[in-house]
Amino acid sequence: MSTLELRNIHKSYGAVNIIKDVNLSVHDREFVVLVGPSGCGKSTLLRMIAGLEEITGGELTIDGEVMNDVSADARGLAMVFQSYALYPHMTVSENMGFALKLAKVPESERNQKILKAAKILQLEHLLERKPKQLSGGQRQRVAIGRAIVRQPKIFLFDEPLSNLDAALRVQMRIELAELHRRLNATMVYVTHDQVEAMTMADRIVVLRDGVIEQVGTPLELYNTPANTFVAGFIGSPKMNLIEARVIEVEGGNAKLFINGGSTLNVAARPGLNVGDTLTVGLRPESIGPSETGTVTGVVDVVEHLGSETLCYINLGSGPLLTAKLDSAAPVAVGDTMKVGVLKGKPILFAQSGEALRDR
Repeated sequence: MSTLELRNIHKSYGAVNIIKDVNLSVHDREFVVLVGPSGCGKSTLLRMIAGLEEITGGELTIDGEVMNDVSADARGLAMVFQSYALYPHMTVSENMGFALKLAKVPESERNQKILKAAKILQLEHLLERKPKQLSGGQRQRVAIGRAIVRQPKIFLFDEPLSNLDAALRVQMRIELAELHRRLNATMVYVTHDQVEAMTMADRIVVLRDGVIEQVGTPLELYNTPANTFVAGFIGSPKMNLIEARVIEVEGGNAKLFINGGSTLNVAARPGLNVGDTLTVGLRPESIGPSETGTVTGVVDVVEHLGSETLCYINLGSGPLLTAKLDSAAPVAVGDTMKVGVLKGKPILFAQSGEALRDR
């Protein structure tokens, strides 16, 4: 397969800057997911890679060759869109092979590639059907098959699962991960769904306002977020972010005062001083009821999800604290709960939003 390199990439529409100095390396056979909220520039960046948007500044290379001025059809890429964009009057086979037909690939070779892709995607029994006779998941597989038959250097996916229902999205996530392993292909995938990013990616690129906030493996971003934006975006339920003030620093420990009147003991970080204001990050699964807990609140909402129970705790001010508990946890709305850190450790963020690292 192929490598992709973005160096100081910019995209502007007049005076409006959409993509701002993006640098990114995508390695051979890597599955990279671009993730971020709506309007962060992830689809624009993907379209620039595909050649569907002009690059205002910077350099884009594929296998070391500069592609800035190379047309989309000459870049050797294949893109799967959010919309299936299938021709309604053509069969599955004709849809999958249409680009090859335009390229004047011989019919025997074309049919061979279509059949190979259909077997990979389990579409052999549907080759003679029209799109209107297919389910949403089957149509999306046909769109993916249309990309596979072209044997591209890099596959590009622009939110391909967003039109599917929840159960089908889970199934298609598994199928795409298996497809990546089977094809041993380089893939760049765009989504706003951080669960898709966490479950499929080798590396995740978190974007906000056209800027890369952090790049790393799913566990790197989950365990060591670079800032409060990444911390709050990656993870479901999302990380609790609580405003706090340092009231004591002694040895390697610090005591924090949390809005609402509770205190929390944490490991001190370099440069932490009494009077500093900061944000404490607590993963929902790391906290729970504790006799020795120093954070006290009242249970406002309880969600029983079968395998787990989500408990939302009112600390008196600020956002509700989310705790992920065992499914049989004896909690009820109105309970007063003492909360402690049961595993892991809090992540501290400076007022700027940047994470404070350990000694």
